[in-house]
Amino acid sequence: MQKMISLLTIITLIGVSANYAYSQEMSLSTFQETAQIIIDKRIAQNVTASITLQSTSIQEIKIPAELEQRIRENENISAVIITNQNQCILGVSNESCILINVKRNPADNNFPEIQNSTLKVAEQFIDELNNTFDTKAKLHSTFIHPSDETNTALQTSGVISGKGTISAAYTMPMEDTASMYEKISSILIPKIIRDSGGFYDIARNLSADENAKMTFSIIPSESKSLLQLRLSTTYSEATSNIDKVSPLEFLKTDELKRSDYFSAGFYPLNSIIQVAILSSENANISDVRGNIVPTQIIDNEKIPTDITKDGWVFDPEEGQIIQGKYLFGKKTSVNDKELEFSLRAVNLQAEKQEFDESVVVVIIITIVAIGAALFYLKGYKR
Repeated sequence: MQKMISLLTIITLIGVSANYAYSQEMSLSTFQETAQIIIDKRIAQNVTASITLQSTSIQEIKIPAELEQRIRENENISAVIITNQNQCILGVSNESCILINVKRNPADNNFPEIQNSTLKVAEQFIDELNNTFDTKAKLHSTFIHPSDETNTALQTSGVISGKGTISAAYTMPMEDTASMYEKISSILIPKIIRDSGGFYDIARNLSADENAKMTFSIIPSESKSLLQLRLSTTYSEATSNIDKVSPLEFLKTDELKRSDYFSAGFYPLNSIIQVAILSSENANISDVRGNIVPTQIIDNEKIPTDITKDGWVFDPEEGQIIQGKYLFGKKTSVNDKELEFSLRAVNLQAEKQEFDESVVVVIIITIVAIGAALFYLKGYKR
């Protein structure tokens, strides 16, 4: 998982233009907006809908340059997370959290030593984080993550809360998601992006849902930090009768527009819709209302052959794990009817797929941005 995050961070730094087939000029921006629907018929029996805004530029997701540099250059920190997810760690209930995740010092042999080393690092940053985000979080506890369960709860990758990660947990009174998202996004997202609409508007509207939660993550790497603001909501027991998938239904809109922030150029991979379906039985895709993008197979990946075309890329398109990415091509919006497709149960002769249920959702969460970047690298950047 660390490799996946590193790959994503490197790729999002590219931000360059090149000449491609069909004489188009395509650019890849450091800012990306992603809509994701996870239909989990296998593990949690629910549907999770989310909007993620991310960048590696502190001009596009604004945190103080000195704070970002200090976090990035401190080799002990693996991530900083602000969230109002329920039970951010074991023992925390009905409180919002700031988690400062610290790599374990190999010299520490017992919990008091681990705790002291963790707090020694975290205490260098908590006051500045409180000032930056207008919070008053106070130390709750130090927590050693014994497994990847927190990844699924926070919908983050292993680099944030994987096995062996140590969190200095600071808590504050629980804030409703709508007001918290409004405050945090106004601090982080510059006015030019907020005023450009797109996926940001959908997230803002979705934040009023009773099950909505938000998470902001700072994931440092050698040269830049990956900054990610995520708004998600969960629909419990919503999977039993899903045979026709209408992704925008779960985002509570009948049309999804791209951000006008990309209107100055051709940025087809900076707005992505992804649907992931986990099932106990084999299924395949049928009755796709919109277009299917022409693809070629490169390194066992389906890569679009014409990035100007709008439509779906399903890879894989059958089995117990199905993933689809919708590309806008040259379009600036898509409506609910264009995104609809059906699921059909099938009897495949292949062996039953085996996968680790504790991490599969995490893998799907991170794959969308990496997949878009791989389209760029494998399909076009020759």
